Amino acid sequence: MIRTENLKKIFRTEEVETTALNQVNLEVNEGEYVAIMGPSGCGKSTLLHILGLLDNPSDGKYYLFGEEVSHYSERQRADLRKNNIGFVFQNFNLIDELTIHENVELPLLYQGASGSERKKRVEETLEQFNLIPRKNHFPQQLSGGQQQRVAVARAVITKPKLILADEPTGNLDSTHGTEVMDSLTKLNEKGTTIVMVTHSPTYADYGRRLIHLFDGSIVTEDVKGKAYL
Repeated sequence: MIRTENLKKIFRTEEVETTALNQVNLEVNEGEYVAIMGPSGCGKSTLLHILGLLDNPSDGKYYLFGEEVSHYSERQRADLRKNNIGFVFQNFNLIDELTIHENVELPLLYQGASGSERKKRVEETLEQFNLIPRKNHFPQQLSGGQQQRVAVARAVITKPKLILADEPTGNLDSTHGTEVMDSLTKLNEKGTTIVMVTHSPTYADYGRRLIHLFDGSIVTEDVKGKAYL
């Protein structure tokens, strides 16, 4: 599903050049659950943004669903994102002025789904995440854990093949963090591919494969306890 070849990302200002990613070679197969760890500034979020077509690499190749997409136009990237990729961010990114129902419905509006189809799928998804009693509430009326569950529901409403999660438990206590991780695990068990960035070794253990980044490079991988360089 995902393959990168010598992926590189350099950020430049007039005075400073920073290498965020350096020769990253990565493969993620369909149905995998991959966790990415590393210290702050090691390139984790930059890698996730490139995998999610929110940014382009400076050099190297990125294959998604068998196509080389590293130099796609913004329009091409947007079309590929909205039909195939769901995002879950640390800060929830819910729209305060919209109800929970409306927040979850939003990706379907972008896809042009009919009103009846939107209503049916939103109700089904809210039921899946035990959010039906909250559907007419606004984000600020919910706990952090509930807001993140709404964010996950919004990410999966289009039935994406791939979910990219950037520190999805970063703003949550352990109880609510576990709720969100359990939700992601259930999605993976149903076949959704998940790539997650996390600082937490506990939550990283939910993944089947753990990748360690340092100074923009993959230094080790671990497959359920079997480490290799």
